[in-house]
Amino acid sequence: MSKIIDIKKLRKVYGDGVELVALDDVDLTIEEGEVLSIVGPSGSGKSTLLNMIGLLDTPTSGEIWLKGQNITKATPAERARLRNKELGFIFQFHHLLPEFNAVENVMMPLLIAGVERKEARQRAIALLEEVGLGDRLNNRPNQLSGGQNQRVAVARALAGHPSIVIGDEPTGNLDTKSSDMIYELLRKLNREMNQTFILVTHDMAMAEKTDRILRLVDGRIVCEMRREGDEFVSHDLCHLD
Repeated sequence: MSKIIDIKKLRKVYGDGVELVALDDVDLTIEEGEVLSIVGPSGSGKSTLLNMIGLLDTPTSGEIWLKGQNITKATPAERARLRNKELGFIFQFHHLLPEFNAVENVMMPLLIAGVERKEARQRAIALLEEVGLGDRLNNRPNQLSGGQNQRVAVARALAGHPSIVIGDEPTGNLDTKSSDMIYELLRKLNREMNQTFILVTHDMAMAEKTDRILRLVDGRIVCEMRREGDEFVSHDLCHLD
């Protein structure tokens, strides 16, 4: 595998006067096609790290390299272009537009990217069929279950063929059955499309299905475990619970 993300000495500090260190000299490499989960207590820096990788926020210091390009000091226009081209986002709450049906919600990022409406519609329908919602194309969010809405959100995240899909508690608002279904869908897409997934989660059952687990505490990576066969291996003393 080749590395798709390379993070060097990443630091994020909030506040004037009284400083809050959200990330503290984080070094991290993420490989293409990897499914990585990030765990840790609330306030440990998990979402901050995702926001940095997702170009939703800027670091105080350090570097982020995406596919060999230093994106740390990208202009707002460059950041918007990279988000649209390289990144897909799945959040805990699906954030679908309530006035639009499933197809229209999935089409939205494609239309923003300048894809012709007819092609955008065809791609949206194909993705919704891929996630098992071919019979719900014209349903609006209030006509779908929580799990179905999250599957629409997955399809939307994949619409632009992003290199990396970022999930911030993508199953956190779902029951166990729906959560398992969403994870299996993500893993299926990972296998079929070699998609890279970076998932923040409090669900250790889901984290333990991924390729690698990072634990953050107080803005630092304190534990890293990598899957080898059916087990996770760490070269350091590492406790995830």
